Amino acid sequence: MLLFGEAYSGAFALIAIAGLSDALDGFLAKQFGWRTELGSFLDPAADKILVAGVFLTLTYIGIVPLGITIVVLARDVVIILGALAYRLLIAKVHYSPTSISKLNTLAQLIFVGLSVIETAFGWPSEIYLIIMGALVVFTSITSGLSYAMQWSKLDWWKIYASS
Repeated sequence: MLLFGEAYSGAFALIAIAGLSDALDGFLAKQFGWRTELGSFLDPAADKILVAGVFLTLTYIGIVPLGITIVVLARDVVIILGALAYRLLIAKVHYSPTSISKLNTLAQLIFVGLSVIETAFGWPSEIYLIIMGALVVFTSITSGLSYAMQWSKLDWWKIYASS
């Protein structure tokens, strides 16, 4: 709602808080072993909802190019459908985020943050947004491919063995 109301400073603050709280949550979970099965589902789901909502909103109001949003959302759809197919056909999905996936999330948050700041204050210059947008596209594609390769090494052969 802040973005629709052109309250870009507030929107940036919320995006920054969301990113920092996600990083802190991940650090604490890893540092102290605070992991639960529910949390392992809810944390990535919340990340995907946040990213999708922010990218769709920023695209709708004309701040982020549609092409970047399509790549970002397509990656998440592929990951979700792949995990769902694996779960339905094989077994419960056990995975941990890859390094490129973590970099992708960071790049996405920096990109949307810079996009909001640029809209509000005219800084940074457009070249930084172009570079960050390209990085988001690259890491989104690379991350999606890394999950596809990781999952292709799993037990998909069991489908054919049980036939």
